[in-house]
Amino acid sequence: AMALKDGEILLLENLRFHAEEEANDAEFSRALASLAEVYVDDAFGAAHRAHASIEGITHYLTTRAAGLLMEKELHFLGGVLASPAKPFVAIIGGAKISGKIDVIESLLTRADRVLIGGGMIYTFLKAQGYEIGASLLEEDKLDMARALIARAGDRLVLPTDTIIATAFNNDAERRTVPVTAMPTGEIGMDIGPETEQRYAREIAGARTIVWNGPMGVFEMPNFAHGTLAIANAMAAATATGATTVVGGG
Repeated sequence: AMALKDGEILLLENLRFHAEEEANDAEFSRALASLAEVYVDDAFGAAHRAHASIEGITHYLTTRAAGLLMEKELHFLGGVLASPAKPFVAIIGGAKISGKIDVIESLLTRADRVLIGGGMIYTFLKAQGYEIGASLLEEDKLDMARALIARAGDRLVLPTDTIIATAFNNDAERRTVPVTAMPTGEIGMDIGPETEQRYAREIAGARTIVWNGPMGVFEMPNFAHGTLAIANAMAAATATGATTVVGGG
């Protein structure tokens, strides 16, 4: 590395091919540090991970800095969450409540509306006593879901319809049903069209919007519609001057 000329770049192979990276191995961190004199982290989306190239390496280099993208992300997110222009709407999706509970609790103290999508929908619905068929359920989070619903009142917005399928694959037979009328045996896969329109209206009326997590099983084209609808609504809101932030893995 020290033989590099001005303007040259040395690109390493993907570090995750080495088990030591995610294990935050000290020797591996030291080896990475030996390649450089200055460390700059510009990977905001990974900055919370205790990995060798993120946390470990910093113990072996004295000059350490955040990159320009990191600065921009922190400025944006910091500003948005510290003093958001109102109305402030948050959209939270993803498979599980457990992974997002702190985010939801934090947003419920700040946002005017928190719109819920993704697999976590069904634990919330089950907590309200509805049938959810073979949909994803976090049994141990039912009490927490009930408590969130009770505390949030109308700030927490749940889907009114859902797309269900006979099996967890793209080509399974699918149909739209109200969340109050899910049959046993079938699986919730996405938010329904009525919910898409309700959520799009909330987004259109907002000045600040934060989105984290998909609305359904977006990896399968037939169940990506809800997620794409939110993306389109976000784009339209951005075009009319709202501040929009999209984050997540």
